Amino acid sequence: MAGLVIFLVFWIGKESFTQPGLEQFEGKYEEIASYRNENNTGPVVRVLAVKALDSSKDWMKDFGDFQPHTKYGRTVVFFFSEGVDQKISLAPKDPYFSAGYQPYVIATYEKGPMGDVTFSEGYPK
Repeated sequence: MAGLVIFLVFWIGKESFTQPGLEQFEGKYEEIASYRNENNTGPVVRVLAVKALDSSKDWMKDFGDFQPHTKYGRTVVFFFSEGVDQKISLAPKDPYFSAGYQPYVIATYEKGPMGDVTFSEGYPK
């Protein structure tokens, strides 16, 4: 019985410290801009703009899932093509940035207030 407990403690510890982090996305993106409102008592809005260096949509969805989210808050990640090479000013509401950048959006990830996830190609209509 003691052996089982030791095994479980060791296994749980190993699993806790070997989970993948942001390093799994290295070389696939470059952060352009981020926004987080200062509201800690109400809905927290997070907006992230990244330049996608890898065009696979699978890692983009995983990257979005990996981002922090607060209950009743909103997390939005915009993936831009490599054609964007400057910082972007982000806002907490739609439109989140200048309309001139919308053609460069190759995918958008959004996690809504109740945890519902939408992932779409391009800028959402």
